[in-house]
Amino acid sequence: MTGFGRSTGSFSEKTIVVELRSLNSKITDVKLRIPGEYRDKESEIRKLITDHAERGKIDLLIDIQNADGIAPVSLNEALFRGYHAALSKLADELSLDKSEMLAAIMRIPSVMGSQGNETDEEEWGCLKNIISNALENLREFRKHEGKMLEQDLRMRVNLITETLEKITPYEQERFQRMRERMRNNMEEVFGRENLDTNRFEQEVLYYLEKMDMSEEKSRLTQHCNFFIEQVADSKLSSGRSLGFITQEMGREINTLGAKAYDADIQRFVVQMKDELEKIKEQIANVL
Repeated sequence: MTGFGRSTGSFSEKTIVVELRSLNSKITDVKLRIPGEYRDKESEIRKLITDHAERGKIDLLIDIQNADGIAPVSLNEALFRGYHAALSKLADELSLDKSEMLAAIMRIPSVMGSQGNETDEEEWGCLKNIISNALENLREFRKHEGKMLEQDLRMRVNLITETLEKITPYEQERFQRMRERMRNNMEEVFGRENLDTNRFEQEVLYYLEKMDMSEEKSRLTQHCNFFIEQVADSKLSSGRSLGFITQEMGREINTLGAKAYDADIQRFVVQMKDELEKIKEQIANVL
């Protein structure tokens, strides 16, 4: 499920901005873009996110600015000086151009970043509160989107049950047409006077049992009702269970199509399949 959460806070002369963006995913995939001074808290930040955001593909951005509006830059001066001295000596020995040396050193990992200082616990407490607020905003965003998804899913499942009810009037007509067709075929083969009525009735019952849709209709109705119950459930994660239910719904609809033997019923089956595919597309956005 897509989502966005943002929160801003202050510590000392710093302004800390936290942004969270999420996409639905079968697993929890957290990507962090955080300043080097908070690297020592990376594992704790990841745990904070996974504990509150459920599964999903989640991107976290932490941006820091000083009171004057300038973003702080962390330069490992000791490491920079070490690289510069070593490279300058090598360049002099080999008569190499030094004009690109500064840019080259700046691209070396750890030159721009934390010097290994641990984050102050008071500052970490402030940052944790800002992240928690952003997570709460993300959750509210997801809830709002979830309500719209719920309305759409309910509407489409109701369309399936309404379409299923439209099949009933055509079933008896279909039985009667099948009965008449079989009688005409057998009379053509054996003659009307030679037709064994008892054997004919046995054959009719055999085919009518194969065409009977009552079990499939009953199970499909139960699956639709169960789907609505799961959608209404207040628990956080129901996407997987809804996916399993739609698989069962698909099986019953396919069996109805195989037993249709009627153009009108087939048309209703196609409509139910169409709605089911739209439901599956929406479920991909449900946690």
